[in-house]
Amino acid sequence: MSTKMISKVEGNVLVIERQFDAPKDLVFKAYSESEHLKQWWGPRGWILTVCNVDFKVGGIWHYCMKCIDENQGDFFGFESWGKGVYEEIIQDEKIVYIDYFSDAEGNEVDGMPSTHITLTFEEDEGKTKLVNRAIYDSAEALKTVLDMGMEQGFTETWDRLEEYVSTIK
Repeated sequence: MSTKMISKVEGNVLVIERQFDAPKDLVFKAYSESEHLKQWWGPRGWILTVCNVDFKVGGIWHYCMKCIDENQGDFFGFESWGKGVYEEIIQDEKIVYIDYFSDAEGNEVDGMPSTHITLTFEEDEGKTKLVNRAIYDSAEALKTVLDMGMEQGFTETWDRLEEYVSTIK
């Protein structure tokens, strides 16, 4: 079985899906608890220095990714803050949130695109198909994040998730 990621762009929507060799309750837990997110969130060479999760509808996930890989040149030492605001949570099935670029205080960064994200977790014979549907304000906003290397970052992040869930299942 391949864990290859499939991604499709349709106008202002990016859909990414991948199968993980772990039950869906475990993959869901990896997405919903701070101590798990700290182990895998972000591209390779980046760590979460801050990860505050208030996992409930209306709750906020505020985090900071920092590059600790000297081989990443100008990115080394760089911090990227983000904020998610949860809109809908169905235990082990679905997480819906709006993702923003933010500052250390959690203020949204002007001029950076926000994303409306729906994550669905589907179990199939002990494995999980995870689908990330991201809706942007416009096709141009989506192009902005794709041009920033978001797809590679996503691939590496989900590679790290795959490695992490294999250690806790």
